[in-house]
Parts: sequence; C-alpha cells; structure tokens
Amino acid sequence: MEATKSSKSSRVVIKLSGKVFSGDDGSEIKKFASMLATIYSDSSSSSSSSISPSAKLQPIVVAGGGRIARHYIGIARSFGLDEASLDIIGIEVSRLNAKLLIAALGEKAYPSVPRDLEQITEAASTGRIVVSGGLHPGQSTNATSALIAEKVGAVRFVNATDVEGIYDSDPRKNKNARLYAEITTKQCRDLLGGENSMAGGYDLMDIVALKVIERSKIPTIVIKSEPELIRNVILNNKAIGTKIIF
Repeated sequence: MEATKSSKSSRVVIKLSGKVFSGDDGSEIKKFASMLATIYSDSSSSSSSSISPSAKLQPIVVAGGGRIARHYIGIARSFGLDEASLDIIGIEVSRLNAKLLIAALGEKAYPSVPRDLEQITEAASTGRIVVSGGLHPGQSTNATSALIAEKVGAVRFVNATDVEGIYDSDPRKNKNARLYAEITTKQCRDLLGGENSMAGGYDLMDIVALKVIERSKIPTIVIKSEPELIRNVILNNKAIGTKIIF
C-alpha cells in the first residue's frame, strides 16, 4: 500500500541524533517530546511555504543509535562479529531509543516501533506521531529517514545532527570550517568522498540518502539537534543550517 498526501495532514520526517538519548535521566528526551507535541498541536499556525496553513502536521521521527550503539558495536566488533550483525545491533539500540521517545510522548504517539516501510505506512495512517529506529542492515538512519520521507510523501525531511549543518570540512577538527547555507546533492557526494560505511560510522548524510532525496525531490535541511531550532524550521521555515538543493 502506497502512502498518499492527505489534504488534512502534512507529514514531516525528523531524524534525531542519537545524542538526544545518551543522557542519564531522560531530561533531553522529555524536551524533544515536548517540542514534537507542540509541532503536532500548533501546526495550524505554520507559516512554512511548503506546508498548507490549514494542514495538521504529523511528525514521523527516526531515532539514531548514538554513543550507546557505538559502544555496543565496538565491543561486538572486538569479538569478531561481522559487519551485518553489527548493523543489527545498532538497529536494535535505535529501536530502544525510539521506545523511550514513544513513552515520553504518551498517547500522542503510535504505541509501537515500526520495523519496515510497510509498518511505517500503517502507523502513519493513524495520524499519530510515529517513532522509528533503523530498519535494514547496511543502511544508515539517514538513509532510512530519506526512504521513510519518500514512502509517506513527506513535505520535508529535517536531519537534526550534532553540528549546525553541512560544512566543507569537519568543524570539530577545523575551527575555520565553512558552513554551507545551501548545497547541491552533487556537492554533497563530492564531500563524502571516502565515507566510512562500517557499522556505527555514518555521519550527516550518505550516498543512499542523497540518491533518495534527489530522485523524489524531498525538501531537506540539516540543522543542529536542538528542540527550538527544529520547531522553528518546521513551523516558521526559519533555521540556521544547510538546505540540500537539486
């Protein structure tokens, strides 16, 4: 069953950095749950040019695995586990993170974590906030998010990361790195160059995500994973970050 865009609901896919789930007390998760609930409730006041003012926004969220996933993957790799199996470990951790966010959202969320694209479609049809983790080995949560955005006919894909957007070099290593306000999918591919495809090694965007974004012309922005920034880019079309263009 293919998803269609409803006249009453506009879907926005949000990939959340695994860092959101790395705290000790769940306070960060609560902040993001509150933000998602606000988007879900207040979208009738949206001024975003790509979202109808009368449309209700339905967030479809993909939780990253983050530091916890990398921790488990690192230990399992030291035991000699193959990369496909390591990917599965990362997926399971991201699904546990998704369950935490579902718990924080309460009744606004679809109660279970979808495990494939068909289940994503079924969950989205309920109109509730959907929270997913990874889906398939060999696929980053960035690629998963892009595929979900394509599948559900999302009006926007927001990739919320640990940095402000896409730079010409790693800003954590180069203080003079330049932030792109806009970047084409081709420029992104050139920047990726020798990307690390090992389990737990994905960052920002990857080739699969870019191909999906490009073929379906999904409006995409990469921003820092902060609740107010995500809220502003979705409801007010305002954010400091990087728009991916075609």
